[in-house]
Amino acid sequence: MRTKLLALAVVGGLALAACGNGTTGTPTGGSKQGDTLRIAIGVDPDTMDPMRQTTTTIQNIVQMVVETMVKIDTSGKVQPALATAWQTSSDGLTWTFTLRSGVKFSDGQPFNAAAVKANFDRVLDPASTCPLCGPMRGVKSVDVVDDTHVKLNLAKPIAPMLGLLTEVTFGIVAPASIQKGGSTYSDQEKPIGTGPYTLAERVKGDHVTLQRHDGYWGTKPNYKSQKFLIVPEAASREALVRAGQADVILLPPVSDLPALQRDSTVKVLLAPGDRTIFMAFNTQDSQQTLLQKPEVRQALNYAINKDQIIKSVLFGAASPMDAPMASTLFGYCKVGSYPYDVSKAKSMLQAAGASNLTINLVSPQGRYIQDFQAAQVIANDLTAVGVKVNGPRTMDWPSYLGTINVAPAKASVDMHLLGWAPGYLDASQAMVQFQSTQWPPAGLATSYYQNPEVDQLLAKANSESDQSQRATDYCTASKQIWKDAPWLFLWVQRFPIVYSSKVTGVQSIPNESFYTMYASPA
Repeated sequence: MRTKLLALAVVGGLALAACGNGTTGTPTGGSKQGDTLRIAIGVDPDTMDPMRQTTTTIQNIVQMVVETMVKIDTSGKVQPALATAWQTSSDGLTWTFTLRSGVKFSDGQPFNAAAVKANFDRVLDPASTCPLCGPMRGVKSVDVVDDTHVKLNLAKPIAPMLGLLTEVTFGIVAPASIQKGGSTYSDQEKPIGTGPYTLAERVKGDHVTLQRHDGYWGTKPNYKSQKFLIVPEAASREALVRAGQADVILLPPVSDLPALQRDSTVKVLLAPGDRTIFMAFNTQDSQQTLLQKPEVRQALNYAINKDQIIKSVLFGAASPMDAPMASTLFGYCKVGSYPYDVSKAKSMLQAAGASNLTINLVSPQGRYIQDFQAAQVIANDLTAVGVKVNGPRTMDWPSYLGTINVAPAKASVDMHLLGWAPGYLDASQAMVQFQSTQWPPAGLATSYYQNPEVDQLLAKANSESDQSQRATDYCTASKQIWKDAPWLFLWVQRFPIVYSSKVTGVQSIPNESFYTMYASPA
């Protein structure tokens, strides 16, 4: 058996930077106690079920309620959480975890190996809706060794195994709450976890409130409650923090960042991120079949003046993509660019028989930095090369996800703006967007891209123990994906957070996670 330290080596670049949607850390604020911390966010949760998560912001909320077996601390290292130690077999096909003793769920049920198995059985059930579970499908069974030891049996090695287990998707909820009824498990819209907070209230379109769990096994938070206000408009979020009606806001208007940085009543965090922003083409489009041609998708990439959009719309809070993933990820390699070239775009469209192309385009509003505003400029750029653009249309976030996360036969739009922030800084999590096994509803590969060579390379890299070979495989796949152009490759955005000077201990992490769990009054 390999030791825990050797197991850590399997995740390659994982510990190079803080990363993981399951990220939790050590207390970072002061010791003062507070009543309610108010955080204004731009999106309404589509679900609070850990297993069904797709949105980083909501994952950050859920992780305060539901804990994972391992976590990533704020320095980027894998640390014990509900598991205190782990070992893997020499062939990488068996992982054995030692579980923390004396932990209880917030409803009083004991946390033990049976609870872990119940959760993994639900996640691994083919009938379960688990958009981010794809890489974990390599786990074929989970065995209870005894109350404090559980064994995961793999069909093939999973290179980033520990990284996967930091994600709240694989968080552990009270087993009695997920009893299987007929062919399905119960949804977890009010999950019962072992975390420092419990879900007290959720009013759709208005707020989510977490209440401190005073029976928590670890360090208790300073605030009795954290209230997440649903405020789609960035300007409205800014107004709230300036007026003292919110303590923390995510994604303020980037045009106001210089003024906010000069304002002594607030503090500004502007962290690097791993979120790529793109327009996904429907590469299997039966309504607009011209989008099935790579040369048409390449032409449209040349039509977009990304540098100008970053300068005038995003106010510099992003950098152009030069690969299908952010440069902060293990497995990244720079593969090229699609420089702005109107003449080239027009000539390529003409050569492909697409001079009269018509596209239906949708975009969220308030989910990403200046998302709808950027989509409007993109539509104008496409129009300038002769494309007829219907849109961009927008809608609330749950409706938006319901529109784009559908099987190809149910797709109703040709292009949609989306962002992707891997749960941890490993190419395996970026590349799920380009695996044909991850088309909705099985996953979130909403461009419906398919290339057998890429599928083969990614499958190999995801189970390869040689980190150098993994990096080579991901780079080769990246070059092919770039050539096939299933996206309008746009930019990697930064992650601004603004919070009151009366609060301390607010942090951001390079996978576009915010961290307020141990914030406190200043």
